[in-house]
Order: sequence, then C-alpha cells, then structure tokens
Amino acid sequence: MTSELWSTGPIGHGRGTPFWDLLDAPARAALRGAGRPASYAPRDELLRQNDLTDHLLVLGSGCVKVSAASAAGYQAVLALRGPGDLVGEQAGLDGGARSATLTALTPVRALRIPPAAFKAAARDHPAITGAVHQMLSARLRDADRQRTAAGADTLSTRLADLLLDLAAGYGRRGASGAVEIALPLSQDDFAGLVLGSRRTVSRILEQWRADGWVTTGRTHVTVDNPDALKRVREGSGRT
Repeated sequence: MTSELWSTGPIGHGRGTPFWDLLDAPARAALRGAGRPASYAPRDELLRQNDLTDHLLVLGSGCVKVSAASAAGYQAVLALRGPGDLVGEQAGLDGGARSATLTALTPVRALRIPPAAFKAAARDHPAITGAVHQMLSARLRDADRQRTAAGADTLSTRLADLLLDLAAGYGRRGASGAVEIALPLSQDDFAGLVLGSRRTVSRILEQWRADGWVTTGRTHVTVDNPDALKRVREGSGRT
C-alpha cells in the first residue's frame, strides 16, 4: 500500500493519536507485508457483531461507525473510527466473537491482516505491541472521560462539541461560510455519540435550527454558525 493511504486527520469526538502514527517505519513495513488492501463502499459492513471472523483492519482512509445491538434490539453508536485506526483487534487477538458492527460511512480503504500474521509482526517489532497497548489505554481513558462528561456537561455542550469536531474533520465549507458535515449520520447516531436520548437531541437541534445555527436533513447536518456552537461548547452561549 502506498504511503499516501496513511495520511491522518481529525475524525471527531475523543480521537487520540491513531495506531498507525504510533508505529516506526520498520513496524509499518512489517504490517504492510502481513496484510492485503481492502476497499469498502458507503454502508458496507467491515465487521459484523457476533461473527467469528478474526482478521484485524488498519484504516487507511475514510470513516466508519462502530455500533452494537442491545438485547432489546436498540442499536447503540459507540464511536467513529478513521485514518490510521486499528479496528477488530479484540476478536483478532482473543479469538472471540465480534463485539460490534463496523459500517463504512464514506468510501474506505484499509489493510486487512490475519491475526497470526499480526502477532508474528508484533513479535518481531515491539513497537506494534506498544502501540496496541497505548491505543487501548487511550480508548479506556476516552470512555472514562465521556462518562464523566455525561454527568458534568450539559447535553447541548456535548452535542456542540461533537458537531464542531466533525465539521473540522469532515466539513465542506460553502461560500456562505457554513460547513456541511459530509457524513451520513442520523439523529439516533448523534444521540449515541453524546450519550443522550434521541428525543432531547432532536429538541436541541430544532432550537438551533430556529436560531439559524444549523440546518439539518434526514442524515446530514450543516453548521451555519460555528461561533454560536463554540459559545455553547465553552458554556457561554444559550443552549
């Protein structure tokens, strides 16, 4: 795979340093040699919850949604993953069933690596094991931070923060200065990502639409007034 595939950038809420950026050049070369390129169209499932497949994926470009179905049938959005992120590592390393479904939101290119080849590369290149540990620690810290924020911050604050992050990572700026978030996310998705209810998220977006701060469609949001959302994020704006 060419080096151009592995450019990284912001992906939204809570994103830390991507796995690929934690590797040195020999470790990257080893993983390229261990895997093969894979491409996915929007709405394709890269991995499916409860499947027994065990390969790992390193995302090269695009954005994927991580979701899991509850026993009651509710689909919870857990995270977004993007360029440089390692996904599927849990089943790939412990041999268990997939714990979540990964769905492409945009065209995605990835490196698909069999678990035995990944483990062999990690034995030869300790930087890979170190990067996995650092990535897992960062994800645990982010989960803790999100739970803390859910108790300390208002839902409006968390939603404004998410929209601004997504606009920075996946925004298309128009002539008016408005920024369209070029990801097909529903209000259910936004509710899951900010640990809130769909009803409350819909009510907040309805108010922001009336204020002229955002424009929404069935699966898209345009940020018309980023400064207003920044004030909400900082706690100085009306929510």
